[in-house]
Amino acid sequence: MKLEELCRQAHEARIKVGMLDTDLKNETLRAAADAILANEEEILKANELDMERARSKSMPQGLQDRLKLNHERLLGMADGLRQIAKLDDPIGEVMSMIKRPNGLIIGKRRVPIGVIGIIFEARPNVTADAFGLCFKSGNCAILKGGSDAINSNTAIVRAMQEALDEKGIPEGALSLIESTDRETTNQFMKMKKYVDLLIPRGGSGLIQSVVENATIPVIETGTGNCHIYVDEFADQDMAVNIIKNAKTQRIGVCNACESIVVHRSIAKEFLPKLYEALKEFSVEMRGDNCAVECLGADKEFVASATDEDWGKEYLDYILSVKIVDSLEEAIAHINRYNTSHSEAIITKDYDIAQKFLEEVDSACVYVNASTRFSDGNEFGFGAEIGISTQKLHARGPMGLEALTSYKYIIYGTGQVRP
Repeated sequence: MKLEELCRQAHEARIKVGMLDTDLKNETLRAAADAILANEEEILKANELDMERARSKSMPQGLQDRLKLNHERLLGMADGLRQIAKLDDPIGEVMSMIKRPNGLIIGKRRVPIGVIGIIFEARPNVTADAFGLCFKSGNCAILKGGSDAINSNTAIVRAMQEALDEKGIPEGALSLIESTDRETTNQFMKMKKYVDLLIPRGGSGLIQSVVENATIPVIETGTGNCHIYVDEFADQDMAVNIIKNAKTQRIGVCNACESIVVHRSIAKEFLPKLYEALKEFSVEMRGDNCAVECLGADKEFVASATDEDWGKEYLDYILSVKIVDSLEEAIAHINRYNTSHSEAIITKDYDIAQKFLEEVDSACVYVNASTRFSDGNEFGFGAEIGISTQKLHARGPMGLEALTSYKYIIYGTGQVRP
């Protein structure tokens, strides 16, 4: 199907999809989950084709991890759809209702956005998550994955489309743009006549390309240069454990820690402890002069940082290390180089923690916890469609409510404006 026809089909289906009964939406989501598992063999075969090509292109390990599917990850995708089915349906919620002095009753009701386009890279799990959240919130979804995951995405979408068809859902509720050429992506970004919102998910290059070239409104998501600041009053064992989790649990995700900031008064004591904990994962620590001196310049996984390192999202076993003299310097460094995603402080001092929470400018700010919790499921939203790093419309993990708008409904008894 040609791109414009596909977009028009979704646009025409948006009203019917937006009016679907909650029970039918939930039944359809559970059927889509069952369809993914029923088609596991076909989906994993398709994914292996993508993985073979990724390996032949020497795709970075972190990106290969995002691309790879297995039985457990398919179970996770299916469970994500079932969890979305259990969530309250936001559509139709009356957010407020007031009566004016002239007798008009003015209500504010939550409604779908309409047609949402998602442009993403080698992340086939996004295919199910994006559909599930869009569908439960009454929106039609048009998915545009990258060439690296085209076989996986096609197999997943076909399985879910079979479930939608069996439930009598309009055809435009879920669409996949199968063309992977750049020109098609550029055309899609300009389909403002049919598409109400674009959400890019991927690396900084993809996100900036969409932000700069789309004529459709965009929610900027995902790039994560996440920091953890180890304060002079930190529990150092806790800090080591949190950083180890935030850096190594899964390196190819946007909420992984990429940069640490350490107070100078504890650097000589703390950094060797951290080095020993991260050594088993071969994490390279790129530090400023003081950090390198504390770690030992002759150590295998120690290197000098360049100016580029402070703002880098590595998605790899690499960590930048900055030494500071004060909380104020730590906050200034983080606000200069972060991507407004997730930052954390490790401290036992309440006032320091509160100042960090108030002054760090990011969607998610933590005290004594791993940045890896920046996730829709961990926040109780079910699966997420992305983590917004901007401030308008949505910020942070985006669940169902973030995919809705509202309209005013006004009841009168014959009033006219004088």
